Amino acid sequence: MEGIKNGSPQQEKDRQTKVKLTFDGGSIMIGLIVLGWFIYAGIGRFADRDRSVVVKGLSEREVAADQVIWPLAYRLAGNDLRSLYNEIERSNTVIVDFLTSNGIPQEEITVAPASVTDLQAERYSYNNEDPNRYKAVSVVTVASDKIDLVRGLMSRQGDLLKKGVVIAGDDYQFQTVFSFNGLNDIKPEMVAEATQNARATAQKFAEDSDSRIGKIRSASQGQFSISNRDQNTPHIKVVRVVTTIEYSLKD
Repeated sequence: MEGIKNGSPQQEKDRQTKVKLTFDGGSIMIGLIVLGWFIYAGIGRFADRDRSVVVKGLSEREVAADQVIWPLAYRLAGNDLRSLYNEIERSNTVIVDFLTSNGIPQEEITVAPASVTDLQAERYSYNNEDPNRYKAVSVVTVASDKIDLVRGLMSRQGDLLKKGVVIAGDDYQFQTVFSFNGLNDIKPEMVAEATQNARATAQKFAEDSDSRIGKIRSASQGQFSISNRDQNTPHIKVVRVVTTIEYSLKD
């Protein structure tokens, strides 16, 4: 009677096997569905990785120079070495007095030792027709952050000429140099501006291609360059930087 009620052991075993097969089949089906979803998502991500746009962003500013190196060079010639050195000392004194009396601090003035050449000792450059045996070059240099003051004094070099000092203003070896040293103060803002410009360009490209921009995939900050605005205004500088950024594109 008990065997009829509960079924034979073989029937119970078959039932358990059937349940197990049903469970295993369901698990496999769920696994295949999940695997298919991951494959689909992976294909989508892989396709997105291949879609990108590379753009450049520019930031440019005009700034005033904050330092000037002004060499006041002059040349002298003569046959008497002692007299030549005396004239060099006199000329240096005239130049330094001109500078200090017009607001240039003494610590911003450097007087370099004069360079004297004995032409008779120069075998290949000696000219018998030159009446002067010795030639000298002397330089008084101003290194200052008083840009406007120095520019004003540069236009008054005629005051030195009146006192017998002729400045060699056309000598390429002694050119006035204006520089800008405040780059670190404006660098973060310029990089941010260049990045914003690059993003705006990428946004426009994405709109034109019915896409939207995603995250930054790579970025490269170019070198900062500082140049004269033009050859007539070397005290005004142009600071420039270009960034290159790659954005991903999405539908």
